[in-house]
Amino acid sequence: MNKKKTIVFILNPHSGTHSKVQMPALIDSTLDKEKFCHKVVFTEFAGHAADIARQCVEEHVDIVVAVGGDGTINEVARSIVHSDTALGIIPCGSGNGLARHLCIPLEPHKAIEIINKAKIELLDYGVINDLPFFCTCGMGFDAFISLKFAEAGKRGPLTYLENVLKEGLKYKPETYTVMDETGTKQYNAFLIACANASQYGNNAYIAPKATMTDGLMDVIIMEPFTAFDAPQISIDMMNRTLDKNSKIKTFRTKRIHIHRNNPGAIHFDGDPIMTGTDIDVHIEEKGIRIITNPDETEDARQPNQMLNAFSLFFSNINNVREDIEKQSRRIQAINKALLRKLTR
Repeated sequence: MNKKKTIVFILNPHSGTHSKVQMPALIDSTLDKEKFCHKVVFTEFAGHAADIARQCVEEHVDIVVAVGGDGTINEVARSIVHSDTALGIIPCGSGNGLARHLCIPLEPHKAIEIINKAKIELLDYGVINDLPFFCTCGMGFDAFISLKFAEAGKRGPLTYLENVLKEGLKYKPETYTVMDETGTKQYNAFLIACANASQYGNNAYIAPKATMTDGLMDVIIMEPFTAFDAPQISIDMMNRTLDKNSKIKTFRTKRIHIHRNNPGAIHFDGDPIMTGTDIDVHIEEKGIRIITNPDETEDARQPNQMLNAFSLFFSNINNVREDIEKQSRRIQAINKALLRKLTR
């Protein structure tokens, strides 16, 4: 008879948007008791999830399940990297970026059923200035919004959208010097994101083709854009077509060094922190064991046909606008030439 695997469920009662009072009973009724013996632990203070997870590694617990939002998952995950302990996820947050990328169901009982199947994969994770991340990290506007989101006092996609709409058009792009194995380039950018997984959360795809199995991160450089460009960028992000947008530059690399003129915020999986002018990001290949969905490929969501239609609509409007601007510039040039002739 096979030995039962040990599981510790770490519940953060304050993270995410849902109450977790009923979660222990749901775990007890849904978990396969023939395969697993388990216990449930509630966190009691900031950083407690990391302490519990580290203790689980020391005690050779087979699986640690983070029950909460992206912050809780990051806290648990970074404590078990490069160990034999695997990460399980029951997503209860506002964004659920890693869970969505890995096709972990958002319904808790279905997520527990995925844990019952116990398919464990060795996956990549990233590090920004010694801080591990599992989905995305970045600087510029997304880090600025992460600060605003953290200060908002309420969670969820509407809070995020309010901050984006309120602050987006006032935000001033920065100049970044980017160094990787191909050389050094300078960019004037709205944001620079480094993605191990495809999305921020809430199905906002910053790196549609990113995968956690290739040993590389997708680097996304978003150039400055106008209010007229914003709808197209938003639709492309939700529709997994951002890499086709003319305002976006992307490339893949294992490590990168970024210099900016002034200190400021960076974020790792949405958690903001202030840092200096120099930022290092790299990928740790196959550095964490994670329970994945055996019935789905990595982030298999298909583009939405309705969003495709909106995207085409805004793209066509943008083409018309660009044609008008070109014609306007030509007319202005002709007028100047005529004025010069008339004033001779």
